[in-house]
Amino acid sequence: MSIQRIGESELILNPDGSIFHLHLKPENIADTIILVGDQDRVGMISCFFDNIEFQVRNREFVTHTGTYKGKRISAVSTGIGTDNIDIVVNELDALVNIDLKERLPKTEHTTLNFIRIGTSGALQADIPVDTPVASKMSIGFDGLINFYAGREKIANLNMEEAFKKFTNWNPILNTPYFVESSDMLFNKLAYDMRNGFTIAAPGFYGPQGRILRLETVDMQLNQKISDFEYDGMKITNFEMESSAIYGLSKLLGHNALTVCNIIANRLRHQYSSDYKIAVKRLVNTILDRLVE
Repeated sequence: MSIQRIGESELILNPDGSIFHLHLKPENIADTIILVGDQDRVGMISCFFDNIEFQVRNREFVTHTGTYKGKRISAVSTGIGTDNIDIVVNELDALVNIDLKERLPKTEHTTLNFIRIGTSGALQADIPVDTPVASKMSIGFDGLINFYAGREKIANLNMEEAFKKFTNWNPILNTPYFVESSDMLFNKLAYDMRNGFTIAAPGFYGPQGRILRLETVDMQLNQKISDFEYDGMKITNFEMESSAIYGLSKLLGHNALTVCNIIANRLRHQYSSDYKIAVKRLVNTILDRLVE
């Protein structure tokens, strides 16, 4: 079967040849990419760089590429949500694994290393605010990876079934999916950090059990999530991006790890007094470990 040329409507390029949303060309990115939700956090990361060789901004997508202690690194902002991750990871993969001029997949695969540094809310009472949690597995409440072929091959189906049974999962909701992090990145960057399972929710309020004026379809879901245990591990935190990063990375042949600073403990109703200090400390730690 011959490889089909990718049409202009499927892989959209700007007039200058850069990819549509990110405004990047292949030479503009490193193989190691730090992903952050907040576009202003990109500049905070690149302040640590020895030099910045390239920077671009389009909408919420900001990229700075430079070197840190001699290692080439890119920092890219994704904005909030797994829908944005679908854009960012697919476009970054296309930059290295598709010949943009010929519009054909390359015969030689390039593996990228994605490290998401973010903020998160803890779902276990013993996790203090302003501490990092590394996601050994991400649980997608968003449904994004369910649209892609091969989903069953990269997901932990046994844990999925155990979770749905334990929570009496409402079928009106997206079917959750469970994808593991890269062992290589975890062992290099997060070996001494608190770790666990992280839920990526498709919203900040109802999907994470926050009640303002609207009740949720399962008012006990957060308690069930906190109580759930699998192979001695518990669900540690909520955030909004990691499941799509893990799922797309597994499907596309990349490595991914999420490390989030806990800025709120949902069970204790505590919130960090100044989480930006802890996030900056986490960024410095990750950068140093990337060059070890």
